Amino acid sequence: MATSLPGEITKLLLEWGQGDEPAREKLISLVYDELHLRAKRFMGREQPGHTLQPTALINEAYLRLIDSTQVSWKNRNDFYAVCANLMRQILVDFARSRGSQKRGGGVNQVSLDEALVISYEKSAELIALDEALKSLAAIDPRKSRIVELRYFGGLSVAETAEVLKVSPDTVMRDWGLAKVWLYRQLSGKEK
Repeated sequence: MATSLPGEITKLLLEWGQGDEPAREKLISLVYDELHLRAKRFMGREQPGHTLQPTALINEAYLRLIDSTQVSWKNRNDFYAVCANLMRQILVDFARSRGSQKRGGGVNQVSLDEALVISYEKSAELIALDEALKSLAAIDPRKSRIVELRYFGGLSVAETAEVLKVSPDTVMRDWGLAKVWLYRQLSGKEK
């Protein structure tokens, strides 16, 4: 695992933002292990046997990342925040595409009960979470962003606070309120 100082990552991000392609390649080699760890942690929440693996998730995020030429990087936490957003988009897109596929086409046959439990439930949960986060963003963008950074990006409270330029206490308070709001939205319980 490559070890690097946060300042080194920030320096490479700034150089990449100025068009330095070798800086981008060096950056990717420095952050790959951390991104893989975050993707693996997040994919651990998915159903067993999920066809999208952490490495594929990172590779897809990387492809989307190098296509985004308009990003101006501030620091390493900003980079991880963008990666969290990309991973969220990829997983939601993947869940939606699985939900829209008709008939198995070479997929192992399972009973309807198994199919509902194994694939639909997790895909539907992820899509519902995405829709709830969009609703939360319309009401309180910061709380939505905190969920995205913590849940999808695996950022710590301190890292999230740095990205959003708020105190760690604010992150913790908003994180708690956002979880309650999302629980109510997703469970249909309005207390």
